Amino acid sequence: MNRIEPILNDINNPTMDQDDQMRMIREALSDTVTPIPEEGKFCTFKYFAKTPNIEYDQHPLVAVTELYPWGFRGINFHWGQYRQYTFQELGTQVYIVQQDELDDLLSLQYQKRVLNK
Repeated sequence: MNRIEPILNDINNPTMDQDDQMRMIREALSDTVTPIPEEGKFCTFKYFAKTPNIEYDQHPLVAVTELYPWGFRGINFHWGQYRQYTFQELGTQVYIVQQDELDDLLSLQYQKRVLNK
C-alpha cells in the first residue's frame, strides 16, 4: 500500500515548507524505519553534512548502492548524482521508501539545500 499518496495534497499545500513536508513524510513512513539501509533499497532521512563550505541536501531521497562501516553511498534523486552519507551525520533514522511510493516522492519539492558553514 502506498503510504505517500493519501498525504500528497496536504504536502503540496503552498503554506508547507520543506521541514513540514519532511515531517509528514517521516510520519507516513514511520513503520519502515531502520538505522542502516540495505543496498538496493530507496530511503529518505534528515542529514547534517560535516564537510564545511559545501552545499548539501538536508532531506535526501536516495537509492542505496553501497554500504560501508562508516555509512553508505547512493544516488540522490534530488540532485541526480552519487553522494556519500555517514551514519554519524544522520539527523534521523532512515525511512525506507517502497517502489510504488518513489514517483510520489519524486513529484514533491521537499529537498532542502543547505550551505554547511
